[in-house]
Amino acid sequence: MALQRIHPRPGETTPQDLIARLDLGSRAPADRPYVVANMVASLDGKAVAEGQTRALSSEVDRALFHQLRTQADALLVGAGTVRAERYGRATKSHELRAKREQEGLEPEPLTVIVSGRLDLWPELPVLQASGAPVVIATAAEHELEGVAADVTYLRTASDLPLMLARLRAEHGVRSMLCEGGPTLLSFLMAAGLVDELFLSVSPQILGGADELTIVAGRVLPQPLAAELVWLCEAGGELFGRWRLRPG
Repeated sequence: MALQRIHPRPGETTPQDLIARLDLGSRAPADRPYVVANMVASLDGKAVAEGQTRALSSEVDRALFHQLRTQADALLVGAGTVRAERYGRATKSHELRAKREQEGLEPEPLTVIVSGRLDLWPELPVLQASGAPVVIATAAEHELEGVAADVTYLRTASDLPLMLARLRAEHGVRSMLCEGGPTLLSFLMAAGLVDELFLSVSPQILGGADELTIVAGRVLPQPLAAELVWLCEAGGELFGRWRLRPG
């Protein structure tokens, strides 16, 4: 599975080589994890088609998706995305667990779900993965019943800086991969809590006004400038890594 690197140093690479030894934790500020987001979009910026990312995602995009999960202490995802995509166990194979260990990380990342009202179905695959480490950040006071995952709760309500600070202090999370959805990403970006963006651009135009863009919900107080780290292409699809900073 080859990609053509466009920038910098044009040449051929693979998802495994492109997403390796990122050492994201070394970039962490003192009080929170280093946060990178991974999203997919159509050419006109839509983040989903018919409520899911599946129609936008390709084989290469899915490979990069799973490779990125080998680079962070924890995954961060909103409850709506967990429900729509039916999230399961974070690390899908022994090979990916081995790569995480080679990167100096635990074999299984912590999955952090943001759910203000704890509106999650206990039968979701991620909550039925026996022993899988899951943290739910919520304002609700109750707990879910009938789950097989190892679930703990952060009662942080909608305070995202507090949530990240507690994940760093109480769970040792130095690096975090946010997989959306667009509303959660908008609140993180508005609070200045996203350091990088990995973006796959599918060569499709969806049109319409109903589907969300990759950052939807909250208006950002100011534009975020993005510095291109690398850009690759495969089958007409573009894959970029960007570092973000206030404009």
